Amino acid sequence: MRVTRSAICGSDLWPYKSMPHDDAGRRMGHEFIGVVDAVGSEVATIKAGDLVVSPFLWSDGSCVFCREGLQSECLHGGRYGFGDVDGGQGEAVRVPQADGTLVALPVGEDDALMPSLLTLADVMGTGHHAAIAANGPGKTVAVIGDGAVGLCGVIASKRLGAERIILLGSNPDRIALGQEFGATDVVRERGDGAVERVRELTEHGAHSVLECVGLEQAVETALAITRPGGAIGRVGVPEHDTTPTGVAFWKNASMGGGPAPVRAYIEELLPDVLEGRVEPGRVFDRTGSIEDVPDGYRAMNDREVLKFQIKP
Repeated sequence: MRVTRSAICGSDLWPYKSMPHDDAGRRMGHEFIGVVDAVGSEVATIKAGDLVVSPFLWSDGSCVFCREGLQSECLHGGRYGFGDVDGGQGEAVRVPQADGTLVALPVGEDDALMPSLLTLADVMGTGHHAAIAANGPGKTVAVIGDGAVGLCGVIASKRLGAERIILLGSNPDRIALGQEFGATDVVRERGDGAVERVRELTEHGAHSVLECVGLEQAVETALAITRPGGAIGRVGVPEHDTTPTGVAFWKNASMGGGPAPVRAYIEELLPDVLEGRVEPGRVFDRTGSIEDVPDGYRAMNDREVLKFQIKP
């Protein structure tokens, strides 16, 4: 498929900061929309000419976990940019398991809704997954993190009926956008200060906590601000995934959350995007070409940019 829109994800910053130099480079990116140029002989539901969005993981749609709506644990699925599979930050991608992975979109490739539709590849579905894993959410929700996933978690929490949404973050522009999305309270402190402030606001803690950062401090904060009997939806990619909590994250086990099965959520979220009831595409605050991608990584890493959109 020919890529028409893609993005840099916060999780892309982990290898950006830690990967050793390699002259050959590595294919990157897992959030993209594009037009299908050709399909394999066994593809039945997608055809050439379709404009499609791809979840950030590919899956067959038919294994036991896919049938349970947990496509992120597909027995025959995988990740973009690994092995012989292309990454989304390029001109074209060969998508494995197209029938189980891709979703056709009923708009043109230059539609004004493209930024919001692109979020269905990852951040909007991931924020929604955090809210679902946190039981729904409850009456009072705390969202840890003012990045794109956290802000989409605010959208998801409001969409699912939360009465109060507390956003934990410190960037003024991101906080303002979170308030427009539905955050009712803001906690700018971190660590013990954040815990104390949330308890002042809620007395007993939040019914639902969405952990959208991945740092151990964020996980500790989530545990501390959760109301007794409450729930945590954890979707921040772990800083150190060799720890026991990191193992639990990658298996979607305990504590709720893990790599989001965004393929399971696209059909549910798509009508709200198409009809303008939610506008997650507003998390994109800079757009550039493929040639601008290195500067996009730098700008996101330096927190100059919330989320970088690539338009080849």
